[in-house]
Amino acid sequence: MARSQPAAPALDIDVAALSAGEREELIRLGAISDDGLPRPYELPVGDEGRPALPKHAISAPSVLNEAYAYDRPSSFSRALSFDIGDVTLLLISGTASVDENGETVHVGDFRAQCWRTYRNISTLLESAGMSWHDIVRTTCYLRDIERDYRDFNEVRTAFFGWLGLDPLPASTGIQARICREDLLVEIEAIAVARHRTGP
Repeated sequence: MARSQPAAPALDIDVAALSAGEREELIRLGAISDDGLPRPYELPVGDEGRPALPKHAISAPSVLNEAYAYDRPSSFSRALSFDIGDVTLLLISGTASVDENGETVHVGDFRAQCWRTYRNISTLLESAGMSWHDIVRTTCYLRDIERDYRDFNEVRTAFFGWLGLDPLPASTGIQARICREDLLVEIEAIAVARHRTGP
């Protein structure tokens, strides 16, 4: 089965406003021609006959908006699932204390932001037919790790204890500037689950 390629849209940028460096890179990338005209994307030679791995965007609009719904769209899926053999792999993008309208929830309250982040991730997992028991790894970004790690670990330990997780997921904690000044914690996660058999 050959990979199907949707009709290529025009590159959505103002070519006239490009810096010399941007123009050079877009020409080398093949996105624009030497004379600055947008070019359609073409699959690399050899990829035409390779079937694409089916991927499915996972969302949870009851608690978390879609990033592309912002006034200035942010181009990522909240989560993406795909099957490898008899397992489904779910990659959850960095998730924070954001509500169904894209607004930050619990500004200034680190612990409440942790709980909302866990609720958002839990709902994404449910949307994919999974739970925290399928999580194998988390990467946790804290705006101020020295100030907030103790609270973060207390919330995480209470949450994972309530869930009865054993073994616990692998995890890394990182201090990082998060995409908004008012977000204090962001978590990304990887879940793996065997396909269900029967009803």
